[in-house]
Amino acid sequence: MVDREKVLTVLRRRFPDATINQLASAANAIVGLDDEWDLVEPRNLADLVDRLRRGAEFRLIERRTDAGV
Repeated sequence: MVDREKVLTVLRRRFPDATINQLASAANAIVGLDDEWDLVEPRNLADLVDRLRRGAEFRLIERRTDAGV
């Protein structure tokens, strides 16, 4: 499976003027995620909890410490 963070890093370098939404959509397409998923920039935890309570759906991704990165 392609590492989405690595794809985003390459896209940011190649397209420095692109918006985060454009980069997220391109990364999603490359790694096979549906267009309905967007990158969530870190905000405050209370905001995320509020969005969850209103029915928002999130996928959490954590970098493995044994990935050799």
